Amino acid sequence: MKLTKLWLIGLAAGVACGGTEDEGMPGMTAAEHAAMSAGGTAGEVDSTGAAVRQPVHLSAEDARTLGVTYATVTRETLEKTIRTVGRVEAAEPRIADITPKIDGFIEDLFVNSTGEAVERGQPLLNLYSPRLVAAQEELLTALRMAARIDSGSGEPWSNAQAMLAAARRRLEYWDITQEQIAQIERTGEVTKTLTFVAPFSGIVLEKDVFDGQQVMSGMRMYRIADLSEVWVEGDVFEQDLQFVQLGTQAHIEAAAYPGEHRMVRVSFVYPTIDAQSRTNRVRVTVPNRDMRLKPGMYTTIYFDVVIGRDVLAVPRDAIVITGERNIVFVRDADGMLQPREIVMGPAALGRVQILGGLTEGETIVASANFLVDAESRLAGGAGSMAGMQHGVEPVAEPDTTSSEHEHD
Repeated sequence: MKLTKLWLIGLAAGVACGGTEDEGMPGMTAAEHAAMSAGGTAGEVDSTGAAVRQPVHLSAEDARTLGVTYATVTRETLEKTIRTVGRVEAAEPRIADITPKIDGFIEDLFVNSTGEAVERGQPLLNLYSPRLVAAQEELLTALRMAARIDSGSGEPWSNAQAMLAAARRRLEYWDITQEQIAQIERTGEVTKTLTFVAPFSGIVLEKDVFDGQQVMSGMRMYRIADLSEVWVEGDVFEQDLQFVQLGTQAHIEAAAYPGEHRMVRVSFVYPTIDAQSRTNRVRVTVPNRDMRLKPGMYTTIYFDVVIGRDVLAVPRDAIVITGERNIVFVRDADGMLQPREIVMGPAALGRVQILGGLTEGETIVASANFLVDAESRLAGGAGSMAGMQHGVEPVAEPDTTSSEHEHD
């Protein structure tokens, strides 16, 4: 075992230096080349092309020299914190566009700047429209006709009431409020302009009109948002999506207010994954009565999730990941280190859930396992380091130096 141990120490040095390839043997480190020069081999491979691994025996002295430590397979609760960058957005159900349903001209702008706060029912602008003036005149005519006809007149009275209702309905369809219609009927006067008011309290996000401007039906004049509740959206990697679901608790920290955390829950998980980034967008809804969170702000979203309760777990460093399989070395009752393939689950804080291959209470190699793995692979070869342990001496090369030939 002495030569094997020295070779392993040399391999460790080679790995620590980045595994520099030997110039004479491309694809092989200097330590491996030295081992093969001494009579060893890199080991055999199985039908899948993976290196064959054999049990390894290490004495207590060898383990101390190589820095090998052990850990016990235990059951525990694994938790982790998933972090992602979030962006504050206005909540879509709390956004309203103020648009006319009739052509006209802007007479007066009462709210004349973006970012201005407005209250529900507050006047926004006055709109002049010839069609609105004509509709008001029709309303007053229908009102006078209905007043002249006695309610017991039968069909004439019914027709008058239908005309009055139709005139009111036309104005309502153009977003003229019932209060404004009642005022027209009460005063009996046609107003040149009618006033558009804010549908709810909020902030003017966009203002697209100016005093005197002609507007067309369907044109957006204002966009107003109620920011007392906002959305924060972020992207979660595909492998973490199983832990972030509707209702998952989280908390956010805005870059503008470091150390200030707000507790939230996931309110929506988008149904599609971004094909380029392999992430899924999720949304949390955040109360914002103090208006400190503003659309466009960046935040950090923390999801504190439980990976599993009462699950088998081992240190992350105990696992040798080969690309083909995941292997740990289990110490049996005789002190032999047996290579065993395992099935890995999610990882958290340096611990990995084990889905198969290990049982509770088993002892495994927890550190320096790459050295143990190297010896295990060498032991699987026909000319492994074991050959040197039995005192096999390399065959001496014949002397190639020849005497000089004399020439006539």
